[in-house]
Amino acid sequence: MTTSPSAVPEPVASFIETVNRHDEQGFLDAFTDDGFVDDWGRIFTGREAIKAWSDKEFIGATGTLTPQEVTVDGPQESTVTVIGDWRSTHANGLSSFAFAVDGDRIASMTIREG
Repeated sequence: MTTSPSAVPEPVASFIETVNRHDEQGFLDAFTDDGFVDDWGRIFTGREAIKAWSDKEFIGATGTLTPQEVTVDGPQESTVTVIGDWRSTHANGLSSFAFAVDGDRIASMTIREG
């Protein structure tokens, strides 16, 4: 189901707010213990690997995400895809962020071209 950008479900809405505040601790705490980031096929699993990637390319690059389209799928709305405008000192442009949600945390974030 596609919804308006203002209807981003939790925990993804809070995650985006945390990212846009450049809150590294909140960003890392949002992931499950075995959570991972898939950034265009490069996989970063676990807190240390996600932090190392983020220090250069995400939070450390003072990135902000402005959602433009949101799609919610899966059992219990467990997959949330946000198409949005990403702006940072590392990369810019329309990107797709697909989140696998596990309760109130993020199990994975997959980034691709929007």
